[in-house]
Amino acid sequence: MQFTHGGELVARQLAAQEVEIIYTLCGGHVAPIYEGCLNNGIRVIDFRHEQAAGHAADAHARLTRNIGVALVTAGPGVTDAVTAVANAWQARSPMILLGGAAPLKTKGMGALQEMPQTPMFETFTKASFTIERTEEIPEKLHWAFEMALNGRPGPVFVELPFDILFNAIDPVETWPKVETEPIEPPISDLQRMFELLRAAQKPLLIAGTQVYWDEAHEALRTLTEQTGMPVFTNGAGRGTLPMTHPHCFKHSRSKALRSADVVLLIGTPLDFRLKYGREGWNPEAKLIQVENDPAELNKNRPAEVAMVANARLVLEALAEGLQGIRYDEWLRVVMEMEAKKKAQLAEWQALDDVPVNHFRMGAAINEFVDEETILIGDGGDIVSACAKVIDLVRPGQWLDPGPLGCLGVGAPFAIAAQLLFPEKRVLIIHGDGSFGLNGFEFDTAVRFHLPIVSIVGNDAGWGQIRGPQIQMVGRERAIATSLAPTRYDKVVEALGGYGELVEQPEEIGPALARAFASGKPACVNVMLDPEGMAKTGASMPYIV
Repeated sequence: MQFTHGGELVARQLAAQEVEIIYTLCGGHVAPIYEGCLNNGIRVIDFRHEQAAGHAADAHARLTRNIGVALVTAGPGVTDAVTAVANAWQARSPMILLGGAAPLKTKGMGALQEMPQTPMFETFTKASFTIERTEEIPEKLHWAFEMALNGRPGPVFVELPFDILFNAIDPVETWPKVETEPIEPPISDLQRMFELLRAAQKPLLIAGTQVYWDEAHEALRTLTEQTGMPVFTNGAGRGTLPMTHPHCFKHSRSKALRSADVVLLIGTPLDFRLKYGREGWNPEAKLIQVENDPAELNKNRPAEVAMVANARLVLEALAEGLQGIRYDEWLRVVMEMEAKKKAQLAEWQALDDVPVNHFRMGAAINEFVDEETILIGDGGDIVSACAKVIDLVRPGQWLDPGPLGCLGVGAPFAIAAQLLFPEKRVLIIHGDGSFGLNGFEFDTAVRFHLPIVSIVGNDAGWGQIRGPQIQMVGRERAIATSLAPTRYDKVVEALGGYGELVEQPEEIGPALARAFASGKPACVNVMLDPEGMAKTGASMPYIV
């Protein structure tokens, strides 16, 4: 008679969901799952910290629009992954964290690494539960995948006790792959939306993360080209309309919101990034919200139309319902707003200061990358500066933590991206502070021969905090925000990669070319002016 164990059942269900890679840090509690992965053709990528494994699973989910899976051992393995799960929750990423646990038969007796794990995740996951019978593994994992992918995507924590994974049982059936169905927009909401936009003179469309998840980029382009409606992108929506498109804007949003008479938000929460829909908005503006999360509707500002629906279906319906409607005069006004902002940025990008200015570094990166480059932002001031300068041209080209603002995603996100897209260049824009959180994962990149490249903006400090701190209390009282001008390039070299120090602005592009040409994980360490953001007046204060 044939028998199978719990680890095998886990791997078979992952394979049924077309999961080809899991991210992990080893532990005895979860060893049977590794055996199952070997049997089912699932690649196992092991990290140096569980937080990094979790971040990689988050990036995997975003880049595949499927679940991403991290596997960690009990106790400290699970607690180390908490930050990654919280970040995935805020970023709406369907990550699955599989966590080992002490045996059920000794629960409450004080087993090694035993602790109450599932309650930790209940406030920032879509579900957090324990599988208590080995034969239920396929069904329970299938349900976890459904929870993660349907509606607002988000993480799920699944606790797998030691004895449940090691038990040998008669084989049980694997459940089929979870597929999601697009939510149709209600006819009454569409009709009201048509009325508002047909009467509008100054509408804005802000395309957020849901536009990416719903693969609505072609519908977005069709709508804006047909109507001339100005588009701003937000979150994972960046790149769903190329930033080089004449109807896509990124510098004039605040000014445009003061004048807009209708604002169409698609998958864009009214959080701090949009000043909660209050400060700086035209108080008379009508709001239309399209969401996959009903909890976001009418939050912070009441909406004239608030619907839970698929972004692609809504955009396609708008293109049909607004035929003959054009907003050319308003589009021209927004173009003029944008041009003024871009002229100021152009001056900053041309600065040849030594040490290098943040915006000059961003300009060099923008000149170097192409549409086949995946960019990952992991830092404060330097990422803020580069994001203003770099033109993203396709969906999924840019990854950053999301609204939690979690540093340390750079190397883990890059590792997942390079595994999924070995033919593409993967570039991390690191702050020197953020490099320190998971920089040791360059060891992981070396072990798996993944030629990711980091360009570190090194201003020897936690710049986004230090700049405002100095302004508030003076340099002599600015504490806990200074770093050393560390040679992060030498750190990566020591781990087996390629490293290069850059001190002149004109050397940035050639150094990036050499880093990628090395075929190794690499670090280009650019020495930045600590006062660079303050000199341009663009320093971003800590947001509360």
